[in-house]
Amino acid sequence: MQAFINHIVSTYGLLAILVLMTLESALVPVPSELVMSLAGFFAATGRMSLLGAMLAGVVGNVVGSVLLWVIGRTGGRALVERFGRYVFLKPRDLDRAERWFARRGEAAVVVSRLLPVVRSVISLPAGVAEMPVGKFSLYTLVGSIPFVVGLTLAGYWLGGNYSIVVNIFQQIGYLAAAVVIALLAGFVVVRLRQRRRLVGLE
Repeated sequence: MQAFINHIVSTYGLLAILVLMTLESALVPVPSELVMSLAGFFAATGRMSLLGAMLAGVVGNVVGSVLLWVIGRTGGRALVERFGRYVFLKPRDLDRAERWFARRGEAAVVVSRLLPVVRSVISLPAGVAEMPVGKFSLYTLVGSIPFVVGLTLAGYWLGGNYSIVVNIFQQIGYLAAAVVIALLAGFVVVRLRQRRRLVGLE
């Protein structure tokens, strides 16, 4: 993967950064930490503009996130109503999500942009909860800037050792993934217990 991304970025420059970060934000498994730290390294060697790399990364983040928001917005409720029962998710759970986003959606979107794994996934529930696209885009932009700028500068300062950033973020990603899996497992357990209680009352 690293060699492939290195080739793509070295060949297509800022356009590659824009496309790769768009894909990453749309839940395609592209390692953003590798893309942006590599961009920083290329900027340090004069092969691309540092500011241009940051701008391409941020724009890609926003575009990909909005695409995923559209999927959640246009098909979210229908997907829950059709397939939600297989994961113990009901329309009323979606109603709760909508109310939650109405109160805390902005903070969730901003903070999640700094967390591996979660940063891309958050766009789906935001769309399902019908968070206004203008507000969603603004908070996605605000949250994406420190993430993209931090990774790019790390690659710029570390030079040829930019892969250190990748290793650090991979470890953080594993931890975040473990937390998400644990939360999902807890959710399923709670739903199973609720279902058993309801069956016992019938």
